[in-house]
Order: sequence, then C-alpha cells, then structure tokens
Amino acid sequence: MAEQGQFRRVITNLTHGGHAILDSADEAEKTAQTQESLSTRSTVVQESTDVAAHVGTTAFDYLFTDLAKKFPERHLPQDDVTTVVKALLDLGSAMVETPDEVRAPELNSPIPPIYTYWGQFVDHDLTAATDRDLVISITDENLPPVPPDEVVKKLENLRIPALNLDSVYGDGPFAAPVAGKDAVPYDGIKFRLGLLSPVPSSVGALIPPVDDTERDLPRKADRTPLVGDTRNDENLVVAQLHVAFLRFHNAAVDWVRDNEPEFESDAEVFRRARDLTRWTYQWLCVHDYLHTVARPDVVDLVNTAEGNLLDLDRRGIYMPIEFAVAAFRFGHSMVRGAYDWNRNFGRPGDRAPVSTLDQLFQFTGRGGFVGTLSTLPSNWPAEWDRMVDKNSPLANRFARFIDTRLAPPLADLRNEGNDPGLADRIKKLLKQLAQRNLLRGYRLAAPTGQAVAEALGIAPLSRAELEQGTSDGVKNALEAGGLFDRTPLWFYVLKEAEVRELGRRLGEVGSRIVAETVIGQIRKDPGSYANQTSWSPARGVLLPNGRPVRTIADFLRFAGVL
Repeated sequence: MAEQGQFRRVITNLTHGGHAILDSADEAEKTAQTQESLSTRSTVVQESTDVAAHVGTTAFDYLFTDLAKKFPERHLPQDDVTTVVKALLDLGSAMVETPDEVRAPELNSPIPPIYTYWGQFVDHDLTAATDRDLVISITDENLPPVPPDEVVKKLENLRIPALNLDSVYGDGPFAAPVAGKDAVPYDGIKFRLGLLSPVPSSVGALIPPVDDTERDLPRKADRTPLVGDTRNDENLVVAQLHVAFLRFHNAAVDWVRDNEPEFESDAEVFRRARDLTRWTYQWLCVHDYLHTVARPDVVDLVNTAEGNLLDLDRRGIYMPIEFAVAAFRFGHSMVRGAYDWNRNFGRPGDRAPVSTLDQLFQFTGRGGFVGTLSTLPSNWPAEWDRMVDKNSPLANRFARFIDTRLAPPLADLRNEGNDPGLADRIKKLLKQLAQRNLLRGYRLAAPTGQAVAEALGIAPLSRAELEQGTSDGVKNALEAGGLFDRTPLWFYVLKEAEVRELGRRLGEVGSRIVAETVIGQIRKDPGSYANQTSWSPARGVLLPNGRPVRTIADFLRFAGVL
C-alpha cells in the first residue's frame, strides 16, 4: 500500500497535450473513483505502467459556471461548424511564424526561459486530461462542440489539481512494490538519479561540475524514465528541471538531518524534507513564477482576497476548463526555436551553435538520445545560469513575447503524431500545436475571451486591438469564422498580453484565470504552505550563505545544479 493511500500516482502513457491514451478495453476497465476529501486529495491518482487502467480521477469543470449555462451564445459560433473549424485551422497555421518571419533576438520578452518550462512542469503537476477521444477523433467537417454538462461528465483529470509534486514523489519510499508495475525509485529516503553517458571530448566539453555525473533522470534500459509523470521527459529542459526537483529533495534530506535534530527516524526526515520541498515550490509558484509571467497587482489582489473563484458554488476539487485548455497554454508562445543551452550548444562565440528546440526534444529518452546511448550524453546537461538571469545582456537568454506568434518548430513537433496507426490528418493535427489548442478549446466548449472579460468586469478587447499588429492570415481567419466578436479564449489571452502588456506578461484576463487557479488550488490543499502557520522561505531550507530560497534560481542553487 502506498504511504498515503491506496492509489498509485505514477502516470506513464500520456502525450504532449496532456491527454491519456485509452483504448476501448482500457476504457471499459477504467474505474473513476469518488472524489477524495481535501485531507486525502494527494492520494487519488493511480496509473499502471503500460496503460491507464483502474485510474482514480478528479473532475474538470468551468470556472465561470454562468457562462457554461449560457451555452452556446457565450461560446464560439456553432451555426456552421465546418466553417468555424476551417477558420480555426487557418488561424492556427497563421499564428506560427515561418523561418523567414522569425523576429530578431532583441524583440524577446524580459522573462528568462526557465519560466516557460517551470510553467510546463506546473501544468503536468496539475493536469492530465482524458480528452484524447473528445479532441482528435474528428474530421475537419464534423467537430461539433460538446455541451458543457457533457464535457464535465466525460472529461476526467488523472492528476489531483494541487501543486503537491506527486509527479516527483510517486507513491513514496515506503510503498510496497507492485508486481509488473514501475515505481519512482528511491535510495532509502532519497531519490535515485540517472548517470550521464560519457562521450568523447571531440564532440563536446564536459559541463561543470565535471565530476558530477548524476544529472539525468533514473531510467530503465529502454530509456523509459522512472518518474511520476513521463511527460516530464518529453523535452530536455523540463527533464533537467525534474532532475533539479529530485536533487532539491535529496539536499533537503541532508539539510533536515544537519539542522533539525528533532526529526529522528527516516520516516520523519523524509516527510519533513518532502514538506519543505513542496512548500518552497508552492511559494515560488506564487511569489516568483506568477509575479514574473502575470501582472503582479492582479496576483497580489488574488493572493490577499478572502475568497477565490474556485470557491464559487462551493464545488469540490476540480480543474477549470478555462485554465487547462486556454489560459495556461500561454506558455506555448514563449517557447524559443533555439536556446543558449550550454557551452557546447550555446550562443555565438561558444564552441558550437545554439541548441535547437528539435534537439531538446531529441535528447530525451523519448527522443532517443543518439546512437546506442541509454542516458543523457555528458555534453548535454543544462547550464542553468544561461536560463535564469533576469539581467542578462544577451537577448537569446530570454523567452519569446507572450503574444499570438509562435516559433516555427511548434508547427511540426518531433515526438508527436508518429503513431503509424493514426490517420494522416490526425498525425498532422497532433504535430501542429496551435491548431490543436484552438480545436481543443472549441470542442470542450471554452467560453469566448469577450465573455470571460465581461464576467470579470474587464473591458473586452476592441476590434481595433484584435487587429493591431495582426497578419493578413490571422485577420482573414478571424473574419471567416466570425471570431472577431466571439474570439477563442486561448488566442484572446495571448492577444491581450500582446496589445495591453506589450508581450512582457499576461494581461488582466489571463492573469486572473491563471492566478485564481494556481493560488486557489494551493489554498484548497490543507497540506500546502498557505495552510501552515505563517510559513515562508525563511522557515524553510537555507542556502549555504544562510539566505532563504526566494527565487527559482535559488531553488536550482540549493539543488546543486546552478
């Protein structure tokens, strides 16, 4: 039995978009568990190694229930589904830059790249949707939106929507092994780590500290990562970030043993180190991550308010549709086509050219590394100082603007749409991220951007703002689908950031949805830092110089990777 309950919390068979792959036999076998009480919410998800069977789930629902009740007038047009679907596909295509349209480096945002992938890690910690059949079993001519009540009934979340790091901890070190099932591997009460594969110096220098070889995820011989959520191995940035979480916990174990002797047994030390890791992560999500990617005034307003949008109607545990399929996908626009990754694959003047996004998908277990290597090559670990500096003078050490223009590689994702059993049109859709986001939002009945703005008491974007700086392809798609007055929420959130915040952070609508969801989920978790007695990083682990961990960069320093 797992340390905190009867459900396994290892998720393996998921795709980039977060949807579970369930065939008909799995669907028949799957048993949705009754929502757990708040005190046991971190035990509700179980997952087999190869298929999603006997999966405990939590709910999806709409943050704006009044809008859901006004379906379809507060949603995208539905009188001519074929025309709207074509417009959405055209819009998705027009949002992705072609290689000759890519903007100069000086036009990037002030946000370091680590925040893009911290957001992806958070997304995987909150959401894993069983929406594959709802989204991709379609044709261009037949994509009727699912009514909101049916979406809520059919759509299930394989994660507990809390920032509780079950993607890191799995079932814990005290869980009895389950025959035929993989588990997160522990060495006592610390995590096991994967070793780098040494490569000749002729193909790249070792990344300091050169004697530190435990810098990959733990893996099976077939390269499969032994982690709580294998989506965290889909690209090298999030994989290296997951390594940092493993190492942070291990360092926290040492810190507790050295500084808090009142925790004596292994079980006590483990639980204390896990709590300190979780609370630090949660605090950083609010006070560093949200303050960087969203409007700080909105974050502070939500964080100090007595109530929260998640509490409306006193619903139980759920993940908002508006967050999961629209607002929190803002990070896709921040993804760069190439990164200043390390001294081997870094900025001009380093040993080699920048690392392309395609390479960062290749150098993971899912991407196959290279040749016969079964772990990360020793010339590919992250040099995190290139990814976290808010004051860097180098333009390519920042994320792209939060806006309606996506990097070219997002039109052809390396590790998506490769199943030979899929129809060609589905393969193409899975590879084209913007089209997939737009069709998912339509299919799952996300309300329009204008409807959400009005519900929040925020002046909606005008037509002039929606047209500002917009390409002819985007304008034509919006016009053809009747989308200027009823705009897809994902596109709206990006455009709001683009025209009202100059792409430097989320606008007010995007900031509210994201902050209300992240902060609301932390508040709903009785084990979170927000529900302790005046906890802050000053009462957590300390860096060697005695400073608290108050930034994501500090987090990486304590983990020993920066």
